[in-house]
Amino acid sequence: MRGLVWLIFISYSSCLLYWMFLGFGRTVHAEIRFNYVPFKTILHFMSTMKPGNVKIPIINLAGNIGVFIPFGVMLPYLFARLKRLYLFSLCFIGSIVILELLQALLKMGTADVDDVIFNFIGGLIGYGLFGALRIRQNNWM
Repeated sequence: MRGLVWLIFISYSSCLLYWMFLGFGRTVHAEIRFNYVPFKTILHFMSTMKPGNVKIPIINLAGNIGVFIPFGVMLPYLFARLKRLYLFSLCFIGSIVILELLQALLKMGTADVDDVIFNFIGGLIGYGLFGALRIRQNNWM
């Protein structure tokens, strides 16, 4: 089972890196882009949502959460130390910040604090699912 989870983890991580740096028609920007104001992007999406313009904000906001849920399940399973919430949180947030900064420095996206917030929420949801599955598994034995 552990080997299968590693395979899924590596495959999923590869897909995510592709999406973050090359997918969705990304092109190289002329300048480095940062958003370090919490909730600025989220509020922008909410304010521009209209009946005919719901798809892009929903995909962006929900996608930034949903895409990271599997990491919240897989990371504590694969790395025993990450079963502790504070270590999971430190490593997860640190990894997301590095990815966001790489997007900006490579000019392939925007380093956005809102992405870090929503990605972490997704990771925490997955972490909670991992905990629930672990408790349930222990109750079956």
